[in-house]
Amino acid sequence: RPQHKFGLSASPVVMADGGGAGPVPATSFPGSGPVPAIAADAVLVKSEALTSDTVRGYDFDGGVNYSAVLDTYLRTGYQATNFGKALQEIDRMLDWSLADEKVPEDEEEEFKSKEARERVRTKIWLAFTSNLISSGLRETLRFLAKHSMVQVMISTAGGIEEDLIKCLATCHLGDFALEGLALRRKGINRIGNLLVPNDNYCLFEDWLMPILGAMHDEQDRDRIVWTPSKMIHRLGKEMNNPDSVCYWAYKNNIPIFSPALTDGSIGDMLYFHSYKRPGLVLDIVSDIRAVNDQAVKARKTGVIVLGGGLVKHHCMNANLMRNGADFCVYVNTAQEFDGSDSGARPDEAVSWGKIRVDAKPVKVYAEATLILPLLVAKTFASRLERGEWHPDGRVFDKSYTQTEMNAEKEKVFAAASAPA
Repeated sequence: RPQHKFGLSASPVVMADGGGAGPVPATSFPGSGPVPAIAADAVLVKSEALTSDTVRGYDFDGGVNYSAVLDTYLRTGYQATNFGKALQEIDRMLDWSLADEKVPEDEEEEFKSKEARERVRTKIWLAFTSNLISSGLRETLRFLAKHSMVQVMISTAGGIEEDLIKCLATCHLGDFALEGLALRRKGINRIGNLLVPNDNYCLFEDWLMPILGAMHDEQDRDRIVWTPSKMIHRLGKEMNNPDSVCYWAYKNNIPIFSPALTDGSIGDMLYFHSYKRPGLVLDIVSDIRAVNDQAVKARKTGVIVLGGGLVKHHCMNANLMRNGADFCVYVNTAQEFDGSDSGARPDEAVSWGKIRVDAKPVKVYAEATLILPLLVAKTFASRLERGEWHPDGRVFDKSYTQTEMNAEKEKVFAAASAPA
């Protein structure tokens, strides 16, 4: 059969009755001829050479090595790559010291030596929503507090009370599809696919009410001004249970800020207490000063935000007071299309001055119970296991010199004047 340059050939046309009209030239088909130039140009666009890493995942033919599997995430693509970038960002938080920076001419004498500068480290902030404490992530968060791996913690009321309640009673696995009315009749509360007996909160009331009375006595007798963070510190001390995040925060003097501490069972107990004995005060103004000062006084800050809402904004707004965090990792599932702070990408925080213009922030779009244990395993925990974790002697609060402050301001204006 005759051929043409695109491989089309003359073929017999078969009629409906089984007969044939004989060979028909290819040129008699409608549209036969050269490929349209517009289509060829669109499909056969010439590529420029790429210099970024190639995509490659883990090869299980080499055996099973979980650490190596996670190492390949950076080159896997999608959220696995963001996970790999988050590992790098956390390592940058942990690796940085003031010794990495040039000594300015106006540096204080005590911070000119290499040894002194190596002690100045990143102040790491950990913000987490209450549902994570209800889950098995409580043990991961407790590990970080126990080993002084973070210096500031932020959570909601549930993040405090659920930690304490778990020292008194247990939380159980359930199912997302369990019927609400049936659970209500049984006195069972559902948190996603977790179940919490209502009796747990009755036990919590029995434990907490005498402490509120003692705090009220100390307020009236000793003129103590209670704040949410001071109350959490006291509750961690009173619980005195090494299973508790609040206990280890108390032991290691890690402040836990919770500006909405009344929004939960603790608020219920404070409400009941106010009827029995009016006058107990929690001063939130002192706490906003305390959390902002934690940021302002730090030489370098790194933030790890798990979830969104209040904890995310409270953490990032405090870092606004120092012109932004230096390192940043977000882990949440929220999207930005509704304008929510929860869904806002890191670049939006840059526009507010909550993340520094030269930072390399990462957002992992994932549910935290899947991600946090792996992040901690590859960064904080692996350093402890290798004997490389030495928290004693670290310095976190160190002011910028005037020269350094001027250089930081120039970064903002340089970014603004750079071509788009």
